[in-house]
Amino acid sequence: MPVRALPSAVDDTARGARVAHEGILRRQSARESAARTYARALPIVPVRARGLTIEGADGRRYLDCLSGAGTLALGHNHPVVLEAIRRVLDSGAPLNVLDLATPVKDAFITELLRTLPLGLADRARLRFCGPAGSDAVETACELVRGATGRTGLIAFTGASHGRTTEALDASAGAHAVPGARPPCPQDYRCPFGVGSERGADLAARWTESVLDDSGPGASLPAGMIVEPVQGDGGVIPAPDTWLRRMRQLTADREVPLIADETQTGVGWTGAFWAVEHSGVTPDVMVLSKAIGGSLPLAVVVYRDDLDAPESGSPAGAFRGNQLAMAAGTATLTHVRENHLAERAATLGARMLSQLQELVGEFPCVGDVRGRGLMIGVEFVDREGEPREEPEGGTGRSRRVAEAAGTPLPAAPELAAAVQRECLRRGLIVGLGGRHASVVRLLPPLTITDEQAAAVQDRLADAVRAVARCGGGAAATPSTP
Repeated sequence: MPVRALPSAVDDTARGARVAHEGILRRQSARESAARTYARALPIVPVRARGLTIEGADGRRYLDCLSGAGTLALGHNHPVVLEAIRRVLDSGAPLNVLDLATPVKDAFITELLRTLPLGLADRARLRFCGPAGSDAVETACELVRGATGRTGLIAFTGASHGRTTEALDASAGAHAVPGARPPCPQDYRCPFGVGSERGADLAARWTESVLDDSGPGASLPAGMIVEPVQGDGGVIPAPDTWLRRMRQLTADREVPLIADETQTGVGWTGAFWAVEHSGVTPDVMVLSKAIGGSLPLAVVVYRDDLDAPESGSPAGAFRGNQLAMAAGTATLTHVRENHLAERAATLGARMLSQLQELVGEFPCVGDVRGRGLMIGVEFVDREGEPREEPEGGTGRSRRVAEAAGTPLPAAPELAAAVQRECLRRGLIVGLGGRHASVVRLLPPLTITDEQAAAVQDRLADAVRAVARCGGGAAATPSTP
């Protein structure tokens, strides 16, 4: 009679870890809202993390290219951030002081001003608010309304400025003129069918016509809000020429220009602030996410002539978060002193160039685009009829779409399948885009060349698996 081998201690530990992992996920599903956007797509239980790497409760390790939705510019638990937090905790300083002055806050403001575009830094005022980007957008909108005495706001199609009422209105393109939603130019799904500079020019003319609308009840808006790169909208960089046109149009009409740098700020795009690519100096900047060094923090920076005690009234009880300000100071300083924005520009360009080869290799990949380390891969239905949408002009779009004159339909199910296959291979990626068909990469600025190569290999392998089985990829993670 054969003797059964006794399970080893290692096997017992692994089995116990899996049971704990599954139990936590099961309880989360039973007790939390169904609106668990990330948790539904990424069934992992993080317990340890450092840099780009996350370890789950089941012992599996992952490369994290979600980066806390843009909050982790230095990755997880960077030593300079942890040390800054420990110093505050050990000092006995208060952890929340509303809007009172403290040495920690003074140091944060000093470092932030050191990084700002020169045209704004020398006459800037700061308003701290609730800790989320939505709070900062809300504050910025109230601020320009109070300063101008006007009420309308111009935003752009595809924008995502947050979840509060004001931020949602901005995301939808709210304006004093009903139905006015100027397009944000892009090449692949150009709203005018021409792409490139011609598309950006037509988009600018559309916006100019909205600004100059002289119809009944029309008036200039209180402000214009723009993302230098639409992140949630599908990683769509605003063309530099177009952004300069927006600056000129608003300046000529004394309409404050608000740059929402919630996702793009602190080096992600290859410049410390994404507006620097175009040389534009906005009147207002909305900052959050990475400026808190992984902790909740938001601030609005604006020209001093817009300042008034009553404008920008939304505030919040947590606008004096001392740990976030200390972590933020450490992050800003480290990025600046180590030239990590420049590093993101170089490495991001290399990754983008290599990932663009996916377009030629896989018919389901419609476009690869981005700026710096903000990278998006858009998936299309290779069997579908082209949408009645205009032609993409990048030269990287699908050959069949170019021949038909329109991009192929977006394929959100393929993007979701690629995300699942990435997770099986130990790679965490996000999804975005107006059709949820864009796989988003947002690795921390500290990613190494070797890690970048691993990210690209795992993503390409995931796309290959999905293309091979027509999108029916398995969802269960496996040990990378």
